[in-house]
Amino acid sequence: MNRAAALTMVRDDAFFLKAWLRHYGGLLGRENCYIVNHGRGEEVARLAEGCNLIGIPGDPHPNFDMKRWRLLNNLVQGLRCYYDHVIVGDVDELVVLDPARGETLAEFLGRTRGKRVLTPIGLEVIHRIDIEEVPIADAILGPRRFVRPAPHYSKPCILSTGTKIARGGHFTQFEKLIVPEGLYLLHLKYCDLGQYAQAMNRRNAVTAAVGAPPAEVSIGRHWFAEARGDDAVLFRGFADLPLQPGFDLSPVRAQMQDSWKPRGDTGFWQFDRPEMAVQYELPERFYGLI
Repeated sequence: MNRAAALTMVRDDAFFLKAWLRHYGGLLGRENCYIVNHGRGEEVARLAEGCNLIGIPGDPHPNFDMKRWRLLNNLVQGLRCYYDHVIVGDVDELVVLDPARGETLAEFLGRTRGKRVLTPIGLEVIHRIDIEEVPIADAILGPRRFVRPAPHYSKPCILSTGTKIARGGHFTQFEKLIVPEGLYLLHLKYCDLGQYAQAMNRRNAVTAAVGAPPAEVSIGRHWFAEARGDDAVLFRGFADLPLQPGFDLSPVRAQMQDSWKPRGDTGFWQFDRPEMAVQYELPERFYGLI
């Protein structure tokens, strides 16, 4: 069986790190999990015991995203010397395979040939605070049952070839778009109102420490307090998204393929990423998957 590794970078996000470790540690083995511990946090080190931990300084920096993805890019290319596939992304992004495929993600990658980049369909797990009162404990899916399509998070994040990844992980210089059926990237940012508020408080603190406006830094604008708004209003708005029947994401996959093109003269490739103000209810087969 081909060997796969997972790579992320984290600072203080214990809730999301626990989910990341349950998922990839269980599927791939902790010995194949690589975590950049930004700021050398003691809790991160404790939770990630048995994984490969890389501690780096945590000083606030206006070019945070640029530095982060330069490091992750180089780590991916190094790990490729020893693994057939490397999954890379933020700690609140998890790649899953639809259980209807009848195999695990590790088994799927084990029979997937290399020299390619795989792009899962991005789905944001949303907390419907109007109807989902059960708190998250050992699993996120089940207590949370709804997702909205998020083309912005359909990231080329499983690599088995040498290619450059753009800042944020949204694009690569691999010329072919491969979107396997039933492969999804679940973005967990909105999976719980309380955890969202805590994470945003930490991010707002980071940008405040940097002390520069969004236009002058390489940090996502959503990290800044002025872009935040009212958390409860944001989450109540999820109930207004039209609920789609069934769980057929093939139109999303087709849209990605139909709009595939070079990203100007940057050397990167892209598909259109329209806003999709709809939601789906996950089939029960996904419950407990993460």
